[in-house]
Amino acid sequence: MKILITGGTVFVSRYIAEYYVAKGEEVYVLNRNSRRQSEGVRLIQADRHDIRDRLRNIYFDVVIDTAYTAKDVTDLLNALGEYEDYILISSSAVYPEHAPQPFHEETELGLNRFWGKYGTDKIEAEEVLRKRNPGAYILRPPYLYGQMNNVYREAFVFECALADRKFYLPKDGEMKLQFFHITDLCRFIDVLLQKKPSHRVYNVGNRMPVSIREWVELCYRAAGKQAEFVNVYEDINPRNYFSFYDYEYCLDVSRQYELMPDMKPLFEGLQEAFDWYRKNPGEVSRKPFLDYIEYHYKG
Repeated sequence: MKILITGGTVFVSRYIAEYYVAKGEEVYVLNRNSRRQSEGVRLIQADRHDIRDRLRNIYFDVVIDTAYTAKDVTDLLNALGEYEDYILISSSAVYPEHAPQPFHEETELGLNRFWGKYGTDKIEAEEVLRKRNPGAYILRPPYLYGQMNNVYREAFVFECALADRKFYLPKDGEMKLQFFHITDLCRFIDVLLQKKPSHRVYNVGNRMPVSIREWVELCYRAAGKQAEFVNVYEDINPRNYFSFYDYEYCLDVSRQYELMPDMKPLFEGLQEAFDWYRKNPGEVSRKPFLDYIEYHYKG
């Protein structure tokens, strides 16, 4: 296949690009060439808002887009020539936190106070795409994890584990989160392209959420350590010292499981994430969680 991937240099788009290069596909990436390019990709150097005629004469079997805004989608569609399939990587942030859970694909979209403009921008991107191309696929993942994750989530826990630090956990640690491994995201894209199902919008993710305590314990285990916790019951924003908002939600992923029932076990995925992190610690975008802990709790 001839595949166009927007971005291609950071986490989700980079992993997808390398996944399809490894499968022997002809992979084009569209970016400004301000970061290191993956081996085997074909670079189309351009700002997605100033593509001009760089795409006009190339036929793509599939376009995989990580657009954030309606303008991102509009400008890309205006610049494309002929293509077969279009897949937008959207987000579960499109669901308002007050809606009944688990969120279904038909749940009414709206502002989520935890995600704010990021979520409403994704809603507008979806709306534009569905108007311009009703046959496009839209994927709404929860927290993505795995190799190449530059977001300071599992990497933060790995660093605490390797330093034999106690882990500061919000409240009793029972808040539940839902995850999806980046390889499973790619595998589901494969399924869509092979089966061409009639549904166009899919929640994607592991069916069973896990508590934040269980997630941290698994991260420590992946690093060969055992977690020891300090529970923080103070009324402060957990984002000062922890990787996630104080927000528990769950997606109904039944539609995805009908097409792809087998997912990578969470611990196996975290082991892969840890192996990548140990080799690439400089690629993580760190936040001052430890500075906050050291200042307020003396470590």
